[in-house]
Amino acid sequence: MNLAYGVTPSAAATAFDRVANSYDELFTHTAIGRAQRRQVWSRLLAVFPAGSRILELNCGTGEDARFLANRGRSVLACDASAAMIEVAKRRTEHETGQADPTFLQIANEELGSLPIEQTFDGAFSNFSGMNCVSDLRSVARNLANLVRPGGSVLLCVWSRVCLAEVIWYLLHGETKKAVRRFSRQATARLGDAVISVSYLSIREMCQTFSPWFALSSRRAVGLFVPPSYMERLIGRRDKLLARLEQLDRLCEGWPILRDAGDHVLLEFVRCHP
Repeated sequence: MNLAYGVTPSAAATAFDRVANSYDELFTHTAIGRAQRRQVWSRLLAVFPAGSRILELNCGTGEDARFLANRGRSVLACDASAAMIEVAKRRTEHETGQADPTFLQIANEELGSLPIEQTFDGAFSNFSGMNCVSDLRSVARNLANLVRPGGSVLLCVWSRVCLAEVIWYLLHGETKKAVRRFSRQATARLGDAVISVSYLSIREMCQTFSPWFALSSRRAVGLFVPPSYMERLIGRRDKLLARLEQLDRLCEGWPILRDAGDHVLLEFVRCHP
């Protein structure tokens, strides 16, 4: 199903429109992309049991939504990009699964316009969608109205410090790129477009989602598995990548290291009123 609710195009949505048809090739189906996604999937399955009703933000081409729907979860998957939603719908029509997710074109900032017929058991956003949000506080407030008390919200966001990135760029003599995440505000290139992104600290994220949500845990995603721009270096080295993925799962929750991956997976719980 494909729905739309008065979406106002943003610079980020327009940029993702342009790369929608190539996004899976650039990230989803790459060796690094699959490795990082498997790490997130393991947590989604652990937190959301079969039968859960889940809201997905920044669904992109629908890879996560289809994965969960095929494992007995009901998913309403949202994205601000019309082209991404169209690709997600088209891919779902050509794949055979147990159940189909519902796709809705709506920006994170406009979740307040989503009709509330029944609260969700939880929500999640994968791979940095929340780093592109202009008003994260309003997103948190609207999620509080959409997620039942005790429900979980999982946010996979770019970390403030990526150890692999710092080492990589320092070795290449690119100091500015090595420390680019240390600045709270920055830009990122997506295809031929440049979009604004925010690198918030864990403390800032907790403050933004308070008092509606409390942080229950956090873990690194892509601690030893490197960022996607290293695909050419490591993508075909299957044994090495498998070892790095094992190390990620072993160390993902360790103090200090859990905040030093390419992404950090934050798990919030909806507080009781």
